[in-house]
Amino acid sequence: MKPTTQRAAILLHLISGRRLTARQALEKYGCFRLASRINELGKNWEISREILTDKKTKKRFASYKLEGIRL
Repeated sequence: MKPTTQRAAILLHLISGRRLTARQALEKYGCFRLASRINELGKNWEISREILTDKKTKKRFASYKLEGIRL
């Protein structure tokens, strides 16, 4: 069954143990504002952020990973 919202799709992606970047979120889920979706999910889920640097362009970007549920 396909998730009905971007937030649900992103949560399923993270629950599967995979990391997610803004570029991936745009390509896979049509999400232009990943940080906003992560902020919404962060109210119930513990999500870590790692800042990475592209080797070619030297541009920095965030990669998100699900750590657990907030109790």
